[in-house]
Parts: sequence; C-alpha cells; structure tokens
Amino acid sequence: MSNNINNIEQLSSSISLSAVEVGKHLYWQIGPYKVHGQVFIVTWLVMGTLLGIAFAGTRTLKRIPENFQNFMEYVLEFLQDIAKNQIGEHEYRPWVPYVSTIFLFILGSNWAGALIPWKLIQLPEGELAAPTNDINTTVALALMTSLAYFYAGLRKNGIGYFSRYIEPTPVLLPINILEDFTKPLSLSFRLFGNVLADELVVSVFTLLVPILVPLPVMILGLFASSIQALIFSTLSAAYIGEAIEGHGEHE
Repeated sequence: MSNNINNIEQLSSSISLSAVEVGKHLYWQIGPYKVHGQVFIVTWLVMGTLLGIAFAGTRTLKRIPENFQNFMEYVLEFLQDIAKNQIGEHEYRPWVPYVSTIFLFILGSNWAGALIPWKLIQLPEGELAAPTNDINTTVALALMTSLAYFYAGLRKNGIGYFSRYIEPTPVLLPINILEDFTKPLSLSFRLFGNVLADELVVSVFTLLVPILVPLPVMILGLFASSIQALIFSTLSAAYIGEAIEGHGEHE
C-alpha cells in the first residue's frame, strides 16, 4: 500500500514538473485553447510586411523591369534556383511557392527579431520577439516540410513511395523510419537554437556595453539569420526532391 502511495506521489510530482513554464507569455484564449499572443502579433506584422512588399513590387508590372520590379525579379530568380537545384529542373516549378514562402517568412521573422527593439514595447505578460524565437513556430514549420515531402513522394510514386524504407536492404527499415522523425527535429531545433542564441548575445552586449559596440554583433546576427533561412529552405527543398526521386541521392 505504501509503495502505491509513493508511486502516486512521484507521478503527481512529475506532472507538476511537466507543467513548469520557462518565462512568461501573453496568452490569448481561443475556444478551448491558449495561444502565445506575442508570437501571433509579430507573425502578423511579418506577414503583413511581406505582403505589402510583394504588392508594391508587382502593382505595375512592365515588360522591361525597372527599380523595385527589378529587385523583385532577382529575388524570385534566387528562390527558383534554390528549388531547381534541390528538386530538379523538371519537378521544381510546383514547389517554388512553398520553398519561397518558407525562406521569406523565416528571413522576415529573423530580421524582425534582430532589427526591431521589441523589448521597448511593454506587454501585460511576456515580451515581443521574433516568431522563430518560439519553439512552437519552428516545429510547425518543420512539420509542414514533413507533410510536404510525404505528399510529394506519394503524389509522384504512389504507394511505392514506401518501398524506400527497405532500400537498399530491409535491415535498414528501423533506421529509415527513424530518419523521418529526426528530420523535423533537426530542422526545428537548429533554427530555434540559432535565433535564440543570437538574440541572447545581442541583449547581453547591449546591457553590458554602450549601444554602438554591439552593432558589429547585430550585423553578424543579420548575416546568420539570412543563412538560417537559406539552410531551412534548402533542406526543405532537398527533402522534397529526395521524396520525389524515391532514394537518398540528396542526402
């Protein structure tokens, strides 16, 4: 009887420990769910900015591009190259919107966290930061990529897509299945860890030294943020290309 009581006490303490929350958050109640309000606020601002730039750059299209339209076409060519190089010249076009959206959203989110002094804006609870500074956002992006490459593989190869799990030998079945779980984990934690580390470094330098000294660190952070967006979108395209081909040539 005493052992059962001890087990119950240990279980209750474990549940209490799992409910411990790191930091404070501004919660919004949406039906039965609670969401982090500060993440939604910055996410909407980033999406609104991206949509505004896209509208401004495509409002008056000309046959011979000038000024901002020229810049927008350069960005489009750059994003098309990411998809083409990883997915293949004959299969990449349907995936350009997805790869481009992933890259631009992550880039906009990272730069919003690096350039805008969100800490100056006071909230009832929590504080504003880059959406990619929240593990929920990065995990959601990684899961979207997982769904995308499963869809790509099934759409191209049908049920035969699952034969890749026993290639080149059925002995590798557990490892190949485990790989599909490690891909989203790797994508999400890499992005989350790098963005969080960058914001922490800039915050510490700003507190310890005058405002002009952390500028080189901020510039380095902008460069690192751009690289993280490129890595995430490139790996997403590579996983989609691998699923379409049905083997691990991209790995």
